[in-house]
Amino acid sequence: MNPYQVIKNRRVTEKGRVLENLVNATSNPSLKRCQSPKVVFDVDQKANKTEIRQAVEEIYKDNKVKVVKVNTISVGPKERRVRGFLGKAAAYKKAVVTFRPGDTIETGA
Repeated sequence: MNPYQVIKNRRVTEKGRVLENLVNATSNPSLKRCQSPKVVFDVDQKANKTEIRQAVEEIYKDNKVKVVKVNTISVGPKERRVRGFLGKAAAYKKAVVTFRPGDTIETGA
């Protein structure tokens, strides 16, 4: 699979931003120990952890990042009601990718 087929996009949510900013947290002594940055991505539902690791390292090879760990979460379809009709929101898979301490994928823009 193409790396851009494995990694669909970066998932920007409040919880994802909290995970990204744990590196800079100084308020709590237990949070100071988290030196590895984490980023959340939407990924293909058929992709495994090895493919996700290789795809992230390939996409961000200019930043010379090294993936330490990948955690995946499969979220099932959720029932929704639209104008009285029952339907389902699409299922998706997300991955929490942990980098080496000091690595970042920010381009500075």
